[in-house]
Amino acid sequence: MGVRPPSSDSDDGPDVIEFGIAEVAAELDDGDLSFPATGTEVVESLSDPRIKYDASGHTVALSEAISEVERERFDDKQEFLNALHPVFEKYRHSRTPGVIERVRSALPL
Repeated sequence: MGVRPPSSDSDDGPDVIEFGIAEVAAELDDGDLSFPATGTEVVESLSDPRIKYDASGHTVALSEAISEVERERFDDKQEFLNALHPVFEKYRHSRTPGVIERVRSALPL
């Protein structure tokens, strides 16, 4: 998923804000991983990044999201992303960010 960021007077910055499986796909594109792979192999290969699951920047560790997927092995990238999609949709619609997530998203890191 991705949304356009708020308008500003500056032309600097991204055209869209990636979150959910769009951000996972970008991480996979930047990583050195081949499929078939297990969820554990994906997490280890990408160093368990925190993935934004909504446009507000709330994040979840990739390992936590993968732990909610009912399968362990994925034949290709698309199969992996398809399995994660409902997990990120659930987070986006139902999770209220905790104190640590709110502080983390507020810090300019």
